[in-house]
Amino acid sequence: MPLKLLIIPQVIKVIFVCFLFGVLSLANAGDVLTANTNNIEIFVDSDEEDDFAEFAEDDWTDIEISLDYRGGYWRNKQTYLTDRPLNEARVQFELDKATDYLSYSMAADFIYDDVTAAQGLDLEKGKGWLDLRGLNISFTPIAFMDVKVGRQIVTWGTGDLIFINDLFPKDWNSFFIGRKENYLKAPSDAIKIALFNDIMNLDLVYTPLFDADRYIDGQRTSFFNPQINQITGTNSGLVIDQPDQFFESQEFALRAYRNVANYELASYGYYGYWKSPTGINSQNAELIFPRLSVFGASLRGPLLTGIANAEFGQYRSADDIGGTSPFIPNSEFRGLLGYEQEAMPDLTVAVQYYFRIKNQYDNYLNAIAANMFAENEIRHELSVRLTGMAFSQKIRWTVFSLYAPRDEDGFMRSSLNYQQNDHCSYSMGGMLLFGESINTDKGQFQNNDNIYIALRYAY
Repeated sequence: MPLKLLIIPQVIKVIFVCFLFGVLSLANAGDVLTANTNNIEIFVDSDEEDDFAEFAEDDWTDIEISLDYRGGYWRNKQTYLTDRPLNEARVQFELDKATDYLSYSMAADFIYDDVTAAQGLDLEKGKGWLDLRGLNISFTPIAFMDVKVGRQIVTWGTGDLIFINDLFPKDWNSFFIGRKENYLKAPSDAIKIALFNDIMNLDLVYTPLFDADRYIDGQRTSFFNPQINQITGTNSGLVIDQPDQFFESQEFALRAYRNVANYELASYGYYGYWKSPTGINSQNAELIFPRLSVFGASLRGPLLTGIANAEFGQYRSADDIGGTSPFIPNSEFRGLLGYEQEAMPDLTVAVQYYFRIKNQYDNYLNAIAANMFAENEIRHELSVRLTGMAFSQKIRWTVFSLYAPRDEDGFMRSSLNYQQNDHCSYSMGGMLLFGESINTDKGQFQNNDNIYIALRYAY
């Protein structure tokens, strides 16, 4: 792809960010920025105290700053990647401000990471010295409508680390190498409109330029490369063609939901693209993002002494409806059943059963070449999460295990956190991946076992 086409979307996004800063500055003109004294102390001259007091009556501002260091180690000697999976220091800055007419927020991580220190800044892929996770304004134009515009993290659905109708971008590299679990959710540059009424509530998310996952590309996590039929890492040499035309490469996501008794019912719709480059251009062998539409539903509510959930989604692979192309993923039907319960004081157990059925499976088998790996028609996954607390809840530990019996692959992700006080915490954890074949969904990542330690200080 020409370099110009790669640069233009980034330039437009920077202009968009600058525009938002301008709007926020105008909204805040004449005000004096203060901080919520519960989070950070600001010392002022006595002549300014009256101004601060007057400002606090109408507006509020909340600032949070934290320092986070994480160091990781491969369990076995790594032949595909750098010597360490993670060695980074982050200064995390969050600002939320509300006025009579609007509110705005910003979340930015300033990063030093010697694993990717030489990489340039890329706000979409989360690479470089800045990870801008939020920059948006919110307002209520009419009583039954909320609007949020800008960079934001959007999430919905009922699964635990399993996403069916949540087609917002994910950061799979962060998930595998030991960052905090919330970093699995990557930001979207979108407009979110929420409508409320007595019949149902409606969320509409419009993304004018396709936001892909921060997908596995070999820079931080090794994987099975279908282009050369083997596991690769930093030498993957992937050539990827990502949709990059504003208002043409767009996404729409819709959720309608309401509560019936103690149960939340929701239906979902999505139109856009597969979030990772799962297709291959048969003309030039570039990896592509085929078009995708999804329709689904979910239910969540009390059952016995716990909480149960169910979720389903039909994936329609728009570029290969009949499933006759070996280069485009087939349509799929996905489903999830889950249950969570407190087994004893300070111990919660959550279980999930997930399945994925490949549609037009006979056409798929007829289309692939004899030397290509044939996926199973149905993939089953069983997962268990154990979460416990001890010592007046200063210690929190969690273990999430997933196993796919038919493909014989899976992973176990664990963490242990000690909260010394309101400011300081220490944690450690690890990721163990396994699989009988390097071609399966999780088996391809089996060389990425790692452990990490982390220190965090929050003001």
